[in-house]
Amino acid sequence: MNVVVLQGRLTRPAELRLLPSGDSLVGLELSVSRPDEKAESVPVVWLDAPAAAADLDVGEKVVVVGRVRRRFFRSGGATQSRTEVVADVVVQARKAKRAQTVVAQAAARLDPASVAR
Repeated sequence: MNVVVLQGRLTRPAELRLLPSGDSLVGLELSVSRPDEKAESVPVVWLDAPAAAADLDVGEKVVVVGRVRRRFFRSGGATQSRTEVVADVVVQARKAKRAQTVVAQAAARLDPASVAR
């Protein structure tokens, strides 16, 4: 099962990109804090995000539910890779009830029997 839940602050404004396929993608960079450790930077991509996603700005605290993927691409004649989170949903943390709902839905997708193995 590949389920990720993150809470953090945006370190740069949301970046809207149009792909050659005609699909849209919003790129986010999230700083995720951990107690007694340095914050970690996590790249997030959100496919077919709502138009309002492009308005997310630096410092905005968000909750992201999605999956981790590693993609490979050619650049400068060499194969490179990038690990990122593909968001299913991104919710502003100040919308606490909605954030709690999407986290609960993510947890419900986990099969407790397989986690215990």
